[in-house]
Amino acid sequence: MAPVQAPPSQQLPAVQKLRIRFAKRGRLRFTSHRDFQRAFERAVRRANLPVAFSHGFSPHPKISYAGAAPTGAASEAEYLEISLTQERDAEQVRADLDEALPPGLDVLEVVVAGPGSLADQLEASEWLIALPGVDPADAGQAVAAFLAREEILVERMTKRGLRSFDCREAVLRLTVGSDSATVETCAILQVVLRLGTPAVRPDDVLAGVLEVATLPVTGPALLTRLAQGPLIAATGTVDDPLARDRDATQATATGQAVDRQTQVAEDDAAAPVVP
Repeated sequence: MAPVQAPPSQQLPAVQKLRIRFAKRGRLRFTSHRDFQRAFERAVRRANLPVAFSHGFSPHPKISYAGAAPTGAASEAEYLEISLTQERDAEQVRADLDEALPPGLDVLEVVVAGPGSLADQLEASEWLIALPGVDPADAGQAVAAFLAREEILVERMTKRGLRSFDCREAVLRLTVGSDSATVETCAILQVVLRLGTPAVRPDDVLAGVLEVATLPVTGPALLTRLAQGPLIAATGTVDDPLARDRDATQATATGQAVDRQTQVAEDDAAAPVVP
């Protein structure tokens, strides 16, 4: 008996790709990447977005995530891409998704994707590491000792088992500040990390700092990602990965406006003169 063939896919093609920046705040920083994926797909359905699906026997929504923060870390710079089968206004999509997601998973910006890959633009990330109970002066000495080393090996459990790797090479900038908003003593480490393989996380950097110096941390460190995007090598800072998308959208809108003005002028010139 001949095998039954699957019917051809009737999925509509994608006509628009949107890039989304969102935040993980408060208690929602403990949301795992897999949990966020489920929450976001539910939000897409609640917002009634015409998401495109892949073809084949197991179609899945065309949503891709880039550079997700580790579970337990807060973030102001998480990114994803979503493909739609109908064009939608980016700001309306932002409002609808933000309303459909729980407070703490906040959609900050939605732009129409320009050319190129979003993942390729995520070259570096900037983090704050809050160390409760640590005097900023002590943290400054520890950071100086960290930066003076050419290599600092740390260990972390991965899917492939316990791995040892250098956390120093990925650190492009590491400075110390303090949090004046809190009553208790708290040192703030601000670090810029180059993204690479193996991926060095801010908790790896903290482990490296504690490897070269003893700091009296009285509570769990709070990790917050401030930015991720293209690396500006001259200053060791992180640029906005959505800037080119905004520029492309603005240029397209300006070009369309000029075309409309030109068309109106041509129509007026071609119109018969009524005496």
